[in-house]
Amino acid sequence: MSTVIDVSDENYKEFTDGDGAVVAYGLAACEPCQAYDAILEETAAKFPAIKVGKAKMHIPGRCREIKKTHLFETYPTTHFFAHGKLLLTREGIVEPAELAELITTLLLK
Repeated sequence: MSTVIDVSDENYKEFTDGDGAVVAYGLAACEPCQAYDAILEETAAKFPAIKVGKAKMHIPGRCREIKKTHLFETYPTTHFFAHGKLLLTREGIVEPAELAELITTLLLK
């Protein structure tokens, strides 16, 4: 069972409104996005108090509202949220140690 939650328009607001959430936006054909999946799984397992999710931007109709709200120039892109507020955007793969540090400093206060 995956610890990374599938994020779409339907659950986006609820997902990002919590105490701490990390959302990675990616495409199926994107090799860096595929490589990032393992890092996200590892991170989700390390930080059970933080929601870690992935938005599959390539599936038609699933992330239409998300695309209206956020501009994506690079995939993967990672957003860090606390209580519905976007705290930080990172483009590209965020390496495990840096991802853990960002979660600790931004979301586990």
